[in-house]
Amino acid sequence: MQTPVNAFKQTLAAGQPQIGLWLGLANAYSAEICAGAGFDWLLIDGEHAPNGLTDILSQLQAIAAYPGTHAVARVPMGYGHQGAVLIKQYLDLGVQTLLVPMVDTAEQAAELVRATRYPQDDGQGGIRGMAGARASRWGRYPQYAKEANQQVCLLVQAETTEALRNLDAIASTPGVHGVFIGPADLSASMGHVGNPGHPEVQAAIEDSIARIRQAGKAPGILTSDEAQARHYLTLGAQFVAVGLDTQILVRQTSALAAKFKDVAPPPAPAKGSVY
Repeated sequence: MQTPVNAFKQTLAAGQPQIGLWLGLANAYSAEICAGAGFDWLLIDGEHAPNGLTDILSQLQAIAAYPGTHAVARVPMGYGHQGAVLIKQYLDLGVQTLLVPMVDTAEQAAELVRATRYPQDDGQGGIRGMAGARASRWGRYPQYAKEANQQVCLLVQAETTEALRNLDAIASTPGVHGVFIGPADLSASMGHVGNPGHPEVQAAIEDSIARIRQAGKAPGILTSDEAQARHYLTLGAQFVAVGLDTQILVRQTSALAAKFKDVAPPPAPAKGSVY
């Protein structure tokens, strides 16, 4: 029985855009509701949400019932010994696509590639630990250890001015399949804290999308501003998250309460607002 094909990775390679949603509620019940909405991918956030390994596993299981939606998981960190351990654990849970934050150099990107791969004769020096006869999903696929590397998709986040200086090298790293621009942290790094819509930040984002595509990799980004999301798509961004479950819940519940109480509804997020 062949290891399941990573359709998200295949679609990125084909150059097709995929629309996603950020999951920060850390709950399988809400993840299942979002999985039924029709998004191409859902990001389970292990960096800025209270998600432990068991929480991530339950959400993976909920999303798996909806084959048209692919689960992506973000680790809280990726490089160094602790990062490699987390990557190993996420992959063992059943994650096929990882998003890793705060990647500033090509050397860090190459380290992440090694952490996602089993040792093979491919010149990339994989260091992912072998789990042996596991009781998890992958234990039912007899060739998993030999087939897994081809199905893992690694997305790295460029979200500092240092990362932008090194972006061409990061994007050109073999084994990196996409680069996600983090608008919030990038705006802070550029001196525009809380203002990712600043013209300088937006110009940097647009330039970054073009450079990532020039390297032959998939650019990605998150924004809850519809016009901005569509603009990024026209520029060639391929995996675009267009909202966050936490933000949707805050805005919609507050707006509903405001209809029946003498209070103003919450303001819409500023252009380029992300979390």
